[in-house]
Amino acid sequence: MNAVEVRSLRREFTVSRSSGEAPRVALGGIDLSIPEGEIHGLLGPNGAGKTTLCKILSTVLVPTSGTAAILGRDVVADVAAVRPLVGCVFGGDRGLYGRLSARHNLSYWAALYGVPGRRIGLRTSEVLERFGLAGHADDRVETFSRGMKQRLHLARGLVHDPRVLLLDEPTTGMDPVAAHEFRRLLGSLRNDGRTILITTHDMAEAEAVCDRVTLIDHGEILHTSTPRQLARLVSGHDRVDARDVPAELADRVRTLAGVSRVRLQGDGSTRIETETGSATADVLRLLVDSGVTTLSTSRPSLEEVYLRLVGDRGMEVSR
Repeated sequence: MNAVEVRSLRREFTVSRSSGEAPRVALGGIDLSIPEGEIHGLLGPNGAGKTTLCKILSTVLVPTSGTAAILGRDVVADVAAVRPLVGCVFGGDRGLYGRLSARHNLSYWAALYGVPGRRIGLRTSEVLERFGLAGHADDRVETFSRGMKQRLHLARGLVHDPRVLLLDEPTTGMDPVAAHEFRRLLGSLRNDGRTILITTHDMAEAEAVCDRVTLIDHGEILHTSTPRQLARLVSGHDRVDARDVPAELADRVRTLAGVSRVRLQGDGSTRIETETGSATADVLRLLVDSGVTTLSTSRPSLEEVYLRLVGDRGMEVSR
C-alpha cells in the first residue's frame, strides 16, 4: 500500500475579475504515488499547486474531481480516518501561539487531534524531549528563536503520532544553521519509518534529504524521479568543466559525437555537456592531448534541473 495515492486530482478556484468570475486551475488532474517510509520532495515555483495538494491531503480542501488517499483511506469519503494519520507542519509562525508556553501549545494541539486526555501530558513531554525543547517547555513561544520555533512546529505535527507528515515550506525564513539542524531532524524521522512529503524551494534541502522529488508547475507534474535521475534530464551523462580552453579547441570539442553543449561560463571556464559515457571519455582525451590539465567531471545539480524545466518562473510570485 502506498502512503499517498493521487489519481487525476483536479482543483479549480473561482477568481473575481473586473470582467466577471473566472476559473483558475490550481491542480490539473495530477497523478502521484508515494510509498511508505519515503521522503518525497515537491518542488515548484510560487503558485504551482504545492500547497493546494497539501491542503487536499490533509482534508482542508476538497478536490474538484479525482481522488486522493492516505494509506488507503479516501481524503473525502474517510475524513475521520485520515486526520489521525496525517501531521501538518508549516513554515513561519503559522500554527503557534506566541503568548503560550511550548507545553501549552502542544497540549492544545494534542487535544484538537483527539489524543486521549490521560495521554496528553506524557505525549507532550515525549515530543518536547525528542526535539530538544524540554528545557524550554514552560517558556513563552514568543521568546523562541526561529530554529526553536521550527522544532516546535515539528513537535506539534507529531504530537498525535501520525504515519504521514506534510511539511509545507518548513525552512522559510531560517538561517543556514537552523536549516541544517532541521534536515538532521528529518533524518531521525526517516528512521521512524514515517512517510514525509516536503514542499520546498531549497534545492540543497531536497537534494540532501529526499529519496525522490516531483517537479510541478502550473498545476501539472513535469517529472518524478530521484535527484540523480532528474539530473540526467539536463545532461545525458556527465559534464566536463575545463580551464584555458582555446576557442579553436572548443570548436573541435563541439564536433565530437555525443557532445550536446559547449559554453563559456562567467568565471572563464568552459563547460561541456555530454550524452553518453563514451563521449565524456572522448572529450577528456582530446582536452588532455591538447594540453588542458585543469578539468573535472560532475553531474548537474537539482537546482540546474529545476531551472531548466521550470525556467524563470521559479523566481516569480503568483498573483
